Amino acid sequence: MAKADREGLSLGYRIMYRIKYAGLHVFGPAQLSPGSDPQARLKRRREAKVAAARAARLEREAPHHP
Repeated sequence: MAKADREGLSLGYRIMYRIKYAGLHVFGPAQLSPGSDPQARLKRRREAKVAAARAARLEREAPHHP
């Protein structure tokens, strides 16, 4: 996994994400639409966290002009 895929995610979060994802793969429901699929929802939440962390980092690193 590239660093960009885990930016802003703690080790504990990444471990729990993998456990939840694997659990949903084995014990989750059969095929669902992307809007109601728990695995897809988990991925979207993770992507949102990474995007928020990336935006926060870019804001912190941006030069501040008065």
